[in-house]
Amino acid sequence: MLRERDYAVLQLVSSDGANILSMARVAALLAAVQELQAEAEAGQLKALIITGNEKFFSVGADLNEISRLSGPAGFEFSRRGQALMRTIDHFPAPVIAAIRGYCMGGSMDLALACDYRIAAPNAVFGHRGASLGVITGWGGTQRLPRLVGKARALQMFLLAEMVSAEEALRIGLLDEIAEDPVAEAIRGADK
Repeated sequence: MLRERDYAVLQLVSSDGANILSMARVAALLAAVQELQAEAEAGQLKALIITGNEKFFSVGADLNEISRLSGPAGFEFSRRGQALMRTIDHFPAPVIAAIRGYCMGGSMDLALACDYRIAAPNAVFGHRGASLGVITGWGGTQRLPRLVGKARALQMFLLAEMVSAEEALRIGLLDEIAEDPVAEAIRGADK
């Protein structure tokens, strides 16, 4: 996490570079966001920026890990992810998703929970779960239709459609496209 003046940049990181949202990573993200919440409530933090790397915002939840979970453990993982999304959704300062590369599945839920979404031209969005026989459990099924409409959201979910940054902007999934979404988010936070 990078803490500057009156904003923080929280970068998604995993050893493989795909920024997989494992159970441990979701718990760590939740703890980091909750830690920053007190600063935002005190007026010391004007914005939180969440980003990944050049190729991946994140590929989403760790499906290999999920496939090995028992029913109760799977339910707990879903609840932990929901808690993260709810905490971001209700964060007392603007939360900006600065997206480069792939933003898939659970990470799209993460981006949808943010107040603003700025993406690089190479960003690609999708909820590929239908192609695997699963659907998101972190609130994307509720947030996406609010942004793009029910019909367009169903098309994305049921067809496991991947959407370019340009199309995402056109349908209302994105607020802006910028060559460097992190720098653009920081400029916005400095205003």
